[in-house]
Amino acid sequence: MEKAGRRRIRNSVRGQAEKGKSFAGKNHRRTLLDYRPTGSRNLVAEKNSSLSYPERLTLANKEHPNISILRQAELLDISRSSIYYQSTVNPEDIQIMNAIDKIFTQYPFYGHQRIKPELKEEYGINIGKKRIISLMKEMGLNAIYPRPKLNLSDPDKQHKKFPYLLKGLPITRPNQVWGTDITYIKLKKYFAYLVAILDWYLRYVVAWKLSPTLENIFCIQALEQALKINTADIHNSDQGAQYTSLNYVNILEENEIRISMDGRGRCMDNIFTERLWRTVKYENVYLNEYADIGEAGQGLSEYFKFYNEKRRHQSLDYKTPAQIYFAK
Repeated sequence: MEKAGRRRIRNSVRGQAEKGKSFAGKNHRRTLLDYRPTGSRNLVAEKNSSLSYPERLTLANKEHPNISILRQAELLDISRSSIYYQSTVNPEDIQIMNAIDKIFTQYPFYGHQRIKPELKEEYGINIGKKRIISLMKEMGLNAIYPRPKLNLSDPDKQHKKFPYLLKGLPITRPNQVWGTDITYIKLKKYFAYLVAILDWYLRYVVAWKLSPTLENIFCIQALEQALKINTADIHNSDQGAQYTSLNYVNILEENEIRISMDGRGRCMDNIFTERLWRTVKYENVYLNEYADIGEAGQGLSEYFKFYNEKRRHQSLDYKTPAQIYFAK
């Protein structure tokens, strides 16, 4: 019975591809055939291919006559809510958030009180503090100074929290500490979220992922990608629900990685990742008007390759992170 069901799904997808129809809707520029280098491959094969999360997301079709949303999510290894997700953000809010992002990237210690006059004087945007706070929370921004944090996602009170392990700890070698964080990435008409796992000693970006939503699947995928390269003694993050979730914590514990979490109001806990975000945005995101998450994914893929393998760091005696990380 199960085999017959899989055969129907495979034949349905194959028929869709053979007609050259887009699996993500008739007006989408990509078709299932675009992702089939040889032979007839079904969605199960696509799930295990090298496609990124955004690319797999484009293969989903809410209007597909034969495959349910739930089944598509399982086959493509994406969250069901990502398929349903459609950006409904007000264009004016996007404009304001992009301005806030630029201010905050330059001055990560600014809270809403400083951002409010900056918006008015530099961008001609005069809005109240409640709206600024609301938009900053949507973007996941919190100023780097001792105060209650506006986490990118509010911590789940039912999830276990872990102590901060890095106070006074000298960082002396690669893979001693990995830090991770999530940031807002502006697109032309909406936005996305970027997660990265950074080796604190060498500033090497071990793994990264983009997502249209804050569901923790993209954080888990970044962690799994990093663990294919190496493992760390300590994993440090904030207390957001993405990192305190059982499925994320289990992966760390199964790999015998000690878990460290920033305390609320600690001003320097995530400074290395904040510096990474500033570099990425000034050197790539702000210089490119990415139309959508797929285009952003391609551009960031090229940039992170440059950042790791070509960009020389003063702190590394003008060597690249990859040269030292892989002892090239």
